[in-house]
Amino acid sequence: MRNKLSWLAMTLLLAVMGPGMALAQEGAGSTNDGMIALAAGLGIGIAALGAALGQGRAVAAAMESIGRNPNAADKIQTPMILGLALIEALAIYALVIAFLLQGKIG
Repeated sequence: MRNKLSWLAMTLLLAVMGPGMALAQEGAGSTNDGMIALAAGLGIGIAALGAALGQGRAVAAAMESIGRNPNAADKIQTPMILGLALIEALAIYALVIAFLLQGKIG
């Protein structure tokens, strides 16, 4: 597993650094535009992954708690929904930031 993670990290590093080294000259379609586009895309992907993992763990913990004590379902459900809304808000903030970054390209 560790070997796969190091391979993935090296691949991501080359994907991010490769275009910058290949397009080192200034001019139309500068490297900054490509890096901004890459940052926006990676930001959305990472935010979606983080939100999905967080929501999955929150719901799993809530369902396990309800399974152990069914009488407390109403006391567990409201904080769980509030937590899910806050997690989703973070993903929406990432979406807004990606849209703002896309506006800087051009």
